[in-house]
Order: sequence, then structure tokens, then C-alpha cells
Amino acid sequence: MVYNQKLVRDPKGGMARLLEIIRALRNPDHGCPWDIEQDFKSIAAYTIEEAYEVDDAIQQKNWSALKSELGDLLFQIVYHSQIASEQNLFKFDDIANSIGDKMLARHPHVFTDERYIKSADKQVPDWENIKAHERESADSRGVLDEVALALPALMRAIKLQKRAARVGFDWPDINLVLKKVIEEAQEMVEAKESLDYEKTAEEFGDLLFVLVNFGRHLKIDAEEALRNANAKFTRRFNYIESELAKDNRTANMASLSEMELLWNKAKFLERKT
Repeated sequence: MVYNQKLVRDPKGGMARLLEIIRALRNPDHGCPWDIEQDFKSIAAYTIEEAYEVDDAIQQKNWSALKSELGDLLFQIVYHSQIASEQNLFKFDDIANSIGDKMLARHPHVFTDERYIKSADKQVPDWENIKAHERESADSRGVLDEVALALPALMRAIKLQKRAARVGFDWPDINLVLKKVIEEAQEMVEAKESLDYEKTAEEFGDLLFVLVNFGRHLKIDAEEALRNANAKFTRRFNYIESELAKDNRTANMASLSEMELLWNKAKFLERKT
């Protein structure tokens, strides 16, 4: 055998077992053909997908699923570390040690002799200041350079705005942000009336961006707010379908006015509970 069979078969083998399993899968002579072909880029999408599935399990409060999804995400991390090890870049222990060092540096109130108590609200700006110092030490090229391009657009907008705000590039008054929201909405309407698709799409993007900024000033997480709005829309539309199903009908058999009545009924019932 080209791997530790006893360890691989041990249901309580823990982290060492998982590392050995992935080494076996990637073995160029005896591993899985699909796994052998993969590289950082080809599995990156799976890593992102697994992170979202972790979030989905948390949102649903499905703790059994969460355990499984965290395992899937851990598998992806170990997979990346195995590819890196094969290329002599770094190993799994290097990843663990790196994040361990980072946590020690970012929590001096916990891990130094001069321990002190501070609130969670105080920890947030302190954390950001420490990260900013780390970026300076690493000779970062610019304030926005380390905001990952691959982030979902909404999440990246939030991070870009927070990063710029740290160096003072921010609206000093929330009313000015609201004024900008109104201005961008008007510009989008004007672009739409010109029948210029590209200009309309550009102004729509500007409006979305400033709405995210408005939410940030209100201390509203735009990602969570939109997720909740999606959930609300889904609940209400499901209600429409369930009510129509009582008459053996589907949504495409109903008129818009009929569905709007059922939508408003769903809103009324939600507010009563």
C-alpha cells in the first residue's frame, strides 16, 4: 500500500487520517484520476461553494448538516494544502501555525501578560487597526489592493467602502449619503429614459453601491438584509402557490391581480404573528 491503511481505516483518526486520505487520493501512481488532475484554480470554486453551504446550514439551524458541511470545507482546505505541499510551497501545519500566530498578534488583550477587558465594540476597530498595521508591514501597494476580486459583488462593495473609510474617505453625515442615494436614483431614471442600456446598467450599479454605503452608515449588513429580503419574498410567494394549490391551480394559471391579493394576505398574516 502507498498509504497508511490502518490510519485511513481508523474512524477516530481525526486530522491525521484526513491528511493521509488526501495524500492517497493525490498519489500520482495509485490515486484517483480526477483528484490527481486538480490544481488550486480548478478546486477554488468548490471551496467557495462549501463555504456557502456552511452558511446555509447555519441559517437553517441544521446542526447535523453544519457538522457535515464544516467537514466538506475542511476537506477543501486540506486539499489546497496537499497541492501546496507537492509544489514545496507550504504544508498544512504551516497554515495552522500562520493563523495561530495571527490570532495571537490580533488579541494582545488575551495573550499577553498585560491582559485587560474590553467590549466587543471596542475590539472591532482595534482589530482593523492591527490588520492595517500588518498590511503596512507587508508593503501593501494600496488601501484597496487586498480586497479580493473574487468576492461576491455585494460583499466586495462593503469591504471596499470600509477600507476606504479607514483612511477618511467617507461621508461625514448619513444625510449626505441619503442625498446621494436620491441623486443616483434620479440619474438611473434619466439613463433609462435615454434608452441607453449600458448607461442605465452603469447607473444601476452606482445606485446599488451607494445603497450599500447607506446601509453601512445605518450599521445594517447589506448581505444579511438582502438575504432576509430573499427569504421574505420566498415565504410570501410560497404562500401564493399553496393557496392556489387548494384549487388545484398553479401560479401560471392565476392573474397578476389575484396573486397580488394573495401576496398582500401573506403580508397581513406575517404581521399578525
